[in-house]
Amino acid sequence: MKCPFCGHENTAVKDSRAIEGDTAIRRRRHCLDCSARFTTVEHIQLLPLKVIKKDKSVEAFQREKLHRSLHLALHKRPIDEEKIEKVINSLVRQLESMGETEISSATIGSLVMESLYDLDPVAYVRFASVYEDFTHPEDFKEFVRQLSKH
Repeated sequence: MKCPFCGHENTAVKDSRAIEGDTAIRRRRHCLDCSARFTTVEHIQLLPLKVIKKDKSVEAFQREKLHRSLHLALHKRPIDEEKIEKVINSLVRQLESMGETEISSATIGSLVMESLYDLDPVAYVRFASVYEDFTHPEDFKEFVRQLSKH
């Protein structure tokens, strides 16, 4: 594991522990060159997932993109990091359990929408504005109007 601070290739593990219901391992590491400390998290990956994008191109699934998207939608919302990680883990498990190695970005977006609907209504609308490609303020009004009917 390379040090994220100096790029040195030799790091040592100081502590390891199971997290997230024993589905991941958190490791505290330190660099043998600059002595910086950092944490890594390892997750089980059952299948190497690929995402089929709207333009039909295919790219490797990146958990970090999912994490970034949720954080953006949940910015300044009262949801703690542990809850966000649980949602991400649940979403990844759902994707892996589909039995497919290639999953459309629309499927992933729908699953994220379902999760956000239950987690935080404001984050749900924020994510929907990007996912549904809102272009006018009226798009928000219509979406919220439809939401309040349900």
